[in-house]
Amino acid sequence: MVIRSNSIIEERLDELAKVVQSNSYISPELYNRYNVKRGLRNQNGTGVLVGITRVGSVIGYDQTDGAKIPIEGNLYYRGVDMSDIVTGFQGDGRMGFEEVVYLLLFGELPTREQLSDFNELLDACRELPHSYKEDVILKIPSKNIMNKLQRTILTLYSYDENPDDTSVRNVLAQSINLIAKTPLIAAYAYQAKRHYFDNQSLVLHTPKVGVGTAENMLHMIRTDSNYTREEVEMLDLLMVVHAEHGGGNNSSFATHVVSSSGTDTYSAMATAIGALKGPKHGGANLMVASMFEEIKQNVSDWENEAELSDYLAKILDKKAFDGKGLIYGMGHAVYTLSDPRTVLLKKKAQELSRHKGLDREYNLIADVERISSKLIQEKTNKDYAPSANVDMYSGFVFDMLGIPRDLFTPIFAVSRIAGWSAHRLEQILDDKIMRPAYVNLSELRPYTPIDDRMTPSGE
Repeated sequence: MVIRSNSIIEERLDELAKVVQSNSYISPELYNRYNVKRGLRNQNGTGVLVGITRVGSVIGYDQTDGAKIPIEGNLYYRGVDMSDIVTGFQGDGRMGFEEVVYLLLFGELPTREQLSDFNELLDACRELPHSYKEDVILKIPSKNIMNKLQRTILTLYSYDENPDDTSVRNVLAQSINLIAKTPLIAAYAYQAKRHYFDNQSLVLHTPKVGVGTAENMLHMIRTDSNYTREEVEMLDLLMVVHAEHGGGNNSSFATHVVSSSGTDTYSAMATAIGALKGPKHGGANLMVASMFEEIKQNVSDWENEAELSDYLAKILDKKAFDGKGLIYGMGHAVYTLSDPRTVLLKKKAQELSRHKGLDREYNLIADVERISSKLIQEKTNKDYAPSANVDMYSGFVFDMLGIPRDLFTPIFAVSRIAGWSAHRLEQILDDKIMRPAYVNLSELRPYTPIDDRMTPSGE
């Protein structure tokens, strides 16, 4: 047996990577030449229509004669304005996530009795299979909770007596089970990571009955299970605004694509989590948090607008932070003048920051939002100033709640699984596999016998 050194492996991989780079790169210019919508985006920035949904609607602009007209943003869950939903349950002094889950799955706002019955159903499903916690979660911990969520949800397939049944009733049952169980999996996966990789004590709390998803999350991830009503309300709101965002977002679209093949629910949800994990999608809140750490280290006086503006300009000029010229948390693919999720989070975050003595941190974020909006507009020559998206404030909210960075995106997934489930149910009823077309640029060429082949250099 030949044993190769790591240096030989690395050298060979460097060579092969160059071959891939040479033969797999597609120039953006070719998309225009062949009239292909790169990233499924039209040239004016609007999305290419690829499907029909009743689940969620993201409104960020009007169109007149093909022109994109900026407007204040709106987000609708099953046709109901998400902001009105929030106003409704907060006005009643209730939590709203379970009500939103019901609405997304069934297309109707629940009565008090229906909501009570649904909460009891979720409570009944908040239990993992026998020895599952020990055998699946604790014995195979992961440094990355999103990765662990994927693997663990796939493992649930083996515990399902009828995992491949794609009837509406069975998929609904699987969906409700996952909506109830995923918060437990995320919390226990985090505790396992904290114990096995961070050398902390292992603390596992059994979920409480009758308190809902947000409160259970705080209960299970905090070793002392200590939290305030205001903190539960804040996390509940965060989960409500993350529960759904139309069929066109990357993870929901991925759910539609894989569900259209007839695959099982566990594979579909694992696919969605893989999409959400990416830094251009659900992982963006971590980029915002990292950016603010960088700003705090390099701006000596946060309240000095000139100094803050100079540093933000450096970020835009690719001379600071990650060198990509982006102020993370600003702008959105659909929203133009405002992101309704940001409006709600910002208001609630300001209230919580006052009670926690974090006014200075809140003001810094608000100043970055205001200043960078002007800077980006000047740099891009847009006819409107871009608004902050939900990631601008979600990381700050997580930090105020004492939620570790490891759980930022997983809690996003715990929330969004409601929307994914609704989209999957919609897709299986359509019963049509998605099969788009691609332009192929390879030139036809004859097969060359192996002894007649040469390297690209001709040697």
